[in-house]
Amino acid sequence: MFSFMTRTVLAASIVGASLGACATQPPPRAYPLKDFFRNPERGFFRLADDGRTLAFMQPTSVDGHPARMNIYVQPLQGSQLVGEPRQLTSETARDISNYFWKGADVVLFQKDFGGDENYHVLAVNAKTGKITDLTPYEGARASIEDDLEDDPDHVLISHNQRNPEVFDVYRVNVHTGAAVLVAQNPGNIVGWQTDHAGKVRAAVTSDGLNTTLLYRDDEASEFRPIITTDYRTNVSPSFFTFDDKKIYALSNRGRDKLSLVVIDPARPDAEEEIFTPDTVDLDGAGYSRKRRVLTLAAYQTDKPQYKFFDAQSEKLFNTLRDKLKGYDIALQGSNRDESVFIVAAYNDRTPGSRYLYDANADTLTKLADINPAIPEADMSEVRPISYQSRDGLTIHGYLTLPAGRDPKNLPCIVNPHGGPWARDGWGYNPETQFLANRGFCVLQMNFRGSTGYGRAFWEASFGEWGLKMQDDITDGVQWLIKQGIADPKRIGIYGASYGGYATLAGVTFTPDLYAAAVDYVGVSNLFTFMKSIPPYWKPMLDKMQDMVGHPERDKDRLAATSPALHADKIKTPLFIAQGAKDPRVNKDESDQMVAALKARGVDVEYMVKDNEGHGFHNDENKFEFYEAMEKFLKEHLKP
Repeated sequence: MFSFMTRTVLAASIVGASLGACATQPPPRAYPLKDFFRNPERGFFRLADDGRTLAFMQPTSVDGHPARMNIYVQPLQGSQLVGEPRQLTSETARDISNYFWKGADVVLFQKDFGGDENYHVLAVNAKTGKITDLTPYEGARASIEDDLEDDPDHVLISHNQRNPEVFDVYRVNVHTGAAVLVAQNPGNIVGWQTDHAGKVRAAVTSDGLNTTLLYRDDEASEFRPIITTDYRTNVSPSFFTFDDKKIYALSNRGRDKLSLVVIDPARPDAEEEIFTPDTVDLDGAGYSRKRRVLTLAAYQTDKPQYKFFDAQSEKLFNTLRDKLKGYDIALQGSNRDESVFIVAAYNDRTPGSRYLYDANADTLTKLADINPAIPEADMSEVRPISYQSRDGLTIHGYLTLPAGRDPKNLPCIVNPHGGPWARDGWGYNPETQFLANRGFCVLQMNFRGSTGYGRAFWEASFGEWGLKMQDDITDGVQWLIKQGIADPKRIGIYGASYGGYATLAGVTFTPDLYAAAVDYVGVSNLFTFMKSIPPYWKPMLDKMQDMVGHPERDKDRLAATSPALHADKIKTPLFIAQGAKDPRVNKDESDQMVAALKARGVDVEYMVKDNEGHGFHNDENKFEFYEAMEKFLKEHLKP
């Protein structure tokens, strides 16, 4: 099947189109809130290696519990489904977070408990239904390192059961759960890399501020360091060359942008540059396992872009684009023979549909519409935009104007992304479309520090939480006002994680700018936040303190930019939502902000879910959150 490695597959943005009136037709009706946010009736399709069985997830209620996303299988003949679907799993507490096929008879899936992100890896036999927990370790976090496609009985799994701070690699029998240690972490390895035979041949270490790429000729040999850089320079192994002697990697050594390169361990300082996008970082590269060729590289400008290295892959994409005009295309899997593919077709106004494409027969069979309850024609266009920050940086972003409304003096929601070292991209976003459907314009911006725009833009965020990073958001608000789009008295801010921090910083440090604010699992105190990180983040703590701030060296700055320590400045109506089991942003981050406001006699709406973590995932909790948010925003912004 096609293997595809990504760094962060979220689109960047570019200077956009005219912001002329879009009120050429009446506004669409307000669609039910649950239709935007419920799980699909059928989705997350996966093909067995032999192409004879299709797996998918659909919501299922077991013994009266709320419906959860569970795995089903159904036989295939070519690209046609036959027979009836058969249920494989019966999860009741939470949706299954991810799954894939191991060969033709076993499905591997991951689940956590209450949102704690301590994922277990489980195997279910698609014929007998027998389920085996391959990582039955309480409090440990596990993930699949390599599916070992040529080994029918084993996979490589990494977990931190031996030491909560680091991950070791085990070869695990998918039928019995028997595990053999393959690579023990000496304490500083933060990533492993296998070759095409499934042997652990490379690793990345970190002492916090410096990273080293390790390499070995075989698993019997000792690792040796071949490249050491400071953490600001990225040399990230992606996959081995097809003779298993060299490494394809993403690297920005000696350049601002990430490129696809080949590294020869015998001459590691002489990179062979394969491809560098003109204006943005490379996100990842893909290859054909069957044909053993490099197929494409992916990056994002205003929308996802591809550079093809292989004529057969380019022809496949062009064929699908011709058949599915008006939609962006993504391949989400294939059989091992690479003759039948799962195809996603989507755009900014719909999550779209999923298809089976039989390349030999040149036939396209629809599997499902992901959200048929929301008509594409009634949703709003997501437009790439850009504006200048006060110190001269170009900030790229996206503006969604509510369909059927004159884009003047609108109530607007400013929506900074999480991360912060991530980015917003073009595509369908149910939150954005829901807010636009309710009459709000939505501004998303890739403030400094957002990934994808090169090293200098990323480094410009260091030490700037609540300062220049926040100025970039504020400058976006002023741009909206100057364009005449936003009613300056009806601007709200809403964000999750770092976006929640930016929300709290916005109402704390620019208290007159926003008329309403929604903080979702956001950081409020930079001192307590960095003390409460998960144990497996601790090897990266020095790096984090260098990028955000050191609790002693930068004490005054961190104190000045921690919203919880300046709650006396907040006068904007505030709604806070938090998962009790959040391992990233501890519940105390929200508790202390709420306590500080209540101590002043300020009423703050606070929603806590005991069975959620870093964001709400169960349908009933999502619905309750968005219902409360809609009511709150309507009350204060009056769309």
